[in-house]
Amino acid sequence: MKVLVTGVGGQLGHDVMNELAERGYEGIGSDIREVYSGIQDGTAVTSMPYVQMDITDAESVEKVMNEVHPDVMVHCAAWTAVDNAEDEDKRPIVKAINADGTKNIARMCRELDCKIVYLSTDYVFDGQGTEPWQPDCKDYKPLNVYGQTKLEGELAVSESLDKYFIVRIAWVFGKNGKNFIKTMLNVGKSHDTVSVVNDQIGTPTYTFDLAKLLVDMIETEQYGYYHATNEGGYISWYDFTKEIFRQAVELGHKEYSEERLKVIPVTTEEYGVSKAARPFNSRLDKSKLAENGFKPLPVWQDALARYLKEIEF
Repeated sequence: MKVLVTGVGGQLGHDVMNELAERGYEGIGSDIREVYSGIQDGTAVTSMPYVQMDITDAESVEKVMNEVHPDVMVHCAAWTAVDNAEDEDKRPIVKAINADGTKNIARMCRELDCKIVYLSTDYVFDGQGTEPWQPDCKDYKPLNVYGQTKLEGELAVSESLDKYFIVRIAWVFGKNGKNFIKTMLNVGKSHDTVSVVNDQIGTPTYTFDLAKLLVDMIETEQYGYYHATNEGGYISWYDFTKEIFRQAVELGHKEYSEERLKVIPVTTEEYGVSKAARPFNSRLDKSKLAENGFKPLPVWQDALARYLKEIEF
């Protein structure tokens, strides 16, 4: 099986490539840069085949995909800076990447008859209520530019292809790139109090675990919409922060102890610095995974423990 992966300079693409290598599949990485630009951590992805591809350029996508002729496309590339996406001058490029870029890829997947995995987000919904969002829910109502463009990407895939996995994820963290955990660890070092919102509820997703599930998926024909985050219950960002610091202390980083560092729960309104509207309800119902024979991801507390041992802080 030959698999072309977009966005290998990011958190998830990095781990998908390594998982493909682990299972002996032919993985080809791609991204906007001329050469692989992710973390040089000595893992398989750093030396696997790589092609430069600008997904916003239809000709570039056509050329690369015709040359590679993949059996599967795992489309991880996206504009994910949610607040910056709201800036008037950024909106055209956000749409070009998330919506039009996905259209370019979907068109070639149709032409080459290859499977696609498209990574999406709970931001396609309005983030209200307390009920977990169902994977087949079509009650779309994005709150912000990021959510709207990711929804357009979803529709580009679902309306033109049959052999697709649309996988919505939330609160993503991985080794290769920026994320909430790294931000909190950095902030915690230099402050004695940290304010974190406690009214946005969801579950974290470790890209290392997610990558295994995505490769499990492409080995099947169980197409459709899925939700995938780590198990372990729904939490707030405040709960997550408390657990990050608790585990950091367990690993010997006393600077994150409760005696030195206070974590203060605040509402989204009190926190007040976000340009983009954020969903209060990021609960995703993941039961369809097990129903279709896929192994759910490990609990997030365990994922966090493994992750903290992987990174330097």
